[in-house]
Amino acid sequence: MKNILVLCTGNSCRSQMMHGFLKTLAKDKAEIWSAGIETHGLNKNALKYLKEIENIDITTHTSNLVDEYSDINFDYVITVCDHANEKCPLFPTSAKKFHHNFFDPSKIYGSELEIKEAFTKTIAELKTYTINFIENEL
Repeated sequence: MKNILVLCTGNSCRSQMMHGFLKTLAKDKAEIWSAGIETHGLNKNALKYLKEIENIDITTHTSNLVDEYSDINFDYVITVCDHANEKCPLFPTSAKKFHHNFFDPSKIYGSELEIKEAFTKTIAELKTYTINFIENEL
């Protein structure tokens, strides 16, 4: 079983949704953690739309600081935003690092429809990325 860390700035939205996809799609091939350089709490729209669109429930997730996992030997570290990629701490591990800057739907302010469309787009991108990652790495 592989250890995977998904890292974002605030561990509230993109990293949480990818965590949900990895946990759901990788099944017993990997143990998944997500963390942030900071913690911003779980984004309510990430919870809502991931459940509504993909039927993935992440309500039990917590927003964690990356420092909490410094003793885990990760096989993979995936950064999902440029800020986290630039500030990613060095782990005493030989983890293979991946980076993709996903659009942050939590930055959209507008109508409910505009917000849902932003989350739908990011969720689709995260799902595609996760499927490809599992096929190629696990």
